[in-house]
Amino acid sequence: MTNAKLEADWLADADLQRILGVLTGDGERARIVGGAIRNTLIGHPVTDIDIATTCVPGETVRRLEAAGIKAVDTGMEHGTVTAVANHTGYEITTLREDVETDGRRARVEFGRSWQHDAQRRDFTINALYAEADGTLVDLIGGRADIEARRVRFIGDPEQRIREDYLRILRFFRFFAWYGHGRPDADGLKACARLKEGMAGLSAERIWAEMRKLLAATDPSRALLWMRQTGVLTLLLPESEKWGIDGIHGLMEVERAFDWAPDAVLRLMTLVPLREEAVQGLAQRWKLPNAVRDRLVAAAREADVVADLGNKMLEQRIYRSSRQAVTDRLRLDIARRGAHHTETPDLMALLAHAEAWTAPRFPVAGRDLAGLGMKAGPAMGETLSRLERAWIESGFALDRHALLEMARETR
Repeated sequence: MTNAKLEADWLADADLQRILGVLTGDGERARIVGGAIRNTLIGHPVTDIDIATTCVPGETVRRLEAAGIKAVDTGMEHGTVTAVANHTGYEITTLREDVETDGRRARVEFGRSWQHDAQRRDFTINALYAEADGTLVDLIGGRADIEARRVRFIGDPEQRIREDYLRILRFFRFFAWYGHGRPDADGLKACARLKEGMAGLSAERIWAEMRKLLAATDPSRALLWMRQTGVLTLLLPESEKWGIDGIHGLMEVERAFDWAPDAVLRLMTLVPLREEAVQGLAQRWKLPNAVRDRLVAAAREADVVADLGNKMLEQRIYRSSRQAVTDRLRLDIARRGAHHTETPDLMALLAHAEAWTAPRFPVAGRDLAGLGMKAGPAMGETLSRLERAWIESGFALDRHALLEMARETR
């Protein structure tokens, strides 16, 4: 079914039009597919543009290279080649049909049927095509679902999930980003019935989907339905008794104070912020080191009280890290709410924490060596004692005063 034309600035991109032209002709066709069309119709930014073609991968490469366009093998065995023009990549995939699936990956055959290619995709909103001139090609009702902001599996939800159990998480992730109202009932029931199949998913795939879900403008509704279906408990057993109420408070203050979405901070509201809990989660999900370290640092940091004062705040930042202290501050603000009487004081502390630059300790081992002190444990203890005094002075003691202290206690 062909509908009206898509109105989008990116359609006028000369490189995109050139690639589509190269892949069209002599019995072959190429169309834009998926996210760029979905996001344009919904009004979200378009970050990348994917292309579907009847050309088999080898022919795709041949045509691109003949036209002087760089072709990169990004999965030719699955039909995917990336065209690179002016430092921008355009992922090009041959029309496919699933032959065999095992719940994690599919064995595909290349095809020429746009209908079959659409039917093998996950959700109707991801299966829209557009010609080079913007003419929409909607073969399975995706446009109506976009207008209704409805995330719906293509065909039988259970069958689509059994093909790849990651689609359970993708269902909730796409609902977080694009859905309105209540999730599609059939999809929701299928996710609940088949959730145990997620046990075969890799930890990396789980975190990748959860990170994207938590980065949505407001993921709280999706998390609620994940909890209702038991999917969240399976992934985050720590949340079963802890609950997800903390996410609502964070959403409120994000809107009130125009905070940017922060997937890791939002994750902190879903689990008890204790070191053993976050270490267990980091190990189970194989979180990147930077994410794990941030969770652990926040867990080790104490809550921030409104009358802490800038001096004590600076000391905490110096002993810990700006990230850990500001994470705790944001969580404490979220717990109280945007209109709590202590919130203005906490917001002032947050502003100071984000603006303050930690000074550099002005004494080093060579300074103590100049006083005749030998390198060793005693020198290390003296440096630690001087640094504590310097911190407790509000970083006011200068190098001269600290060395005088060192002389007096030699």
